[in-house]
Amino acid sequence: MLKVKDLNAWYGKSHILRGVHFEVGEGEIVSLLGRNGVGRSTTVKTIMGEVEPSGSILFKGQQIAGKKSYEIAKLGIGCVPENRDIFPSLTVRQNLLLGMKSSKGSARWSMEEMFRMFPNLGERADVPGGVLSGGEQQMLCMCRTLMGDPELIMIDEPTEGLAPKVVEQVGELLQEIASRGVAILLVEQKLTIALRISHRLYVMGHGQIVYEGTPDSLLQADDVRREWLEV
Repeated sequence: MLKVKDLNAWYGKSHILRGVHFEVGEGEIVSLLGRNGVGRSTTVKTIMGEVEPSGSILFKGQQIAGKKSYEIAKLGIGCVPENRDIFPSLTVRQNLLLGMKSSKGSARWSMEEMFRMFPNLGERADVPGGVLSGGEQQMLCMCRTLMGDPELIMIDEPTEGLAPKVVEQVGELLQEIASRGVAILLVEQKLTIALRISHRLYVMGHGQIVYEGTPDSLLQADDVRREWLEV
């Protein structure tokens, strides 16, 4: 579904991404791992059109490198940023309505379903998003993106700063998303959740992919974890 090849990106004169390559298949959860500052978030922003790319980004066989963010979103790519970018003055319900791609056709997700999966959001449907807890805001951001019915969703550090119980909820939601045929590119630092829910993993270091494999193979690769992941 998503094929990235020889992807390069710069911030000014700083060369951040250096020939990044990876693939994400339909209904697949693929994790992008690595320490802070290695280029994982920049990879997501570049795919989403927020950073000018050099290289190839194919989505369902179509070249999207160089397209505008709104054009990429319309093609079926959703993005949940690290900063939980909700509209704090709007209610939970209004935030979700803004995420809807169209009222026509049959979408995979409905507002009622969001409230069923996350009763806390349903109970606070008419409360401004800005007064929600960090975990609730993360859930709202993810649910709002799903309301756009993406075929691929990129999620940047969804469990950062969340309580263990909420982290479990996030993991369950990601697995349900994938079970409905939605591909997921997960940027995550918590190795535990990535190993538990991912089909495949890529490890980044110094703006490049330095390892790719399955959760089982990464568990066996002690040298890779020591050099590129462990603090």
